[in-house]
Amino acid sequence: MNSENEPVAAFEMLIRKPSGDVFEALANPEITSKFWFTKGSARLEAGKTVTWEWDQFGIEAEIIVNEVKPGRLIRFQWPAGEKDSDYRSVKISFEPKSDDTTFVRVVEEGFDKNDKQLVEQVAGQTGGWALVLSAMKAWLEHGIDLNVVSDHHPE
Repeated sequence: MNSENEPVAAFEMLIRKPSGDVFEALANPEITSKFWFTKGSARLEAGKTVTWEWDQFGIEAEIIVNEVKPGRLIRFQWPAGEKDSDYRSVKISFEPKSDDTTFVRVVEEGFDKNDKQLVEQVAGQTGGWALVLSAMKAWLEHGIDLNVVSDHHPE
């Protein structure tokens, strides 16, 4: 829960690379596709709507990019459920800790407090962000694709 007692999914991770490199790994679909989705239609830039595809699952999502501060912040909205009108907000911040380390913090908001599946949704999204940041860390620090996104739901 955040300070207003609204449910959030959140995860944090230290990545041993400069903030510009870590930011670029999420802003540039050519890099992001190495560890998260299989294809992105465009670079993340404020005001753009981009499509992310996960070919292994046969799904795609339209991402509405709200704000981008290179090396510091990405804010976007993405689908929250079955209805086309349901979106949740994601804020990814990049905090430089030194010349070569970055603390990444992801906070996803917009969960329906009255949804009977709220706990499962928040837990699922938190776990998903843990997988994404772990996969990104392995890729950026060691050049290894852990396949954790695909292997999380192999069927």
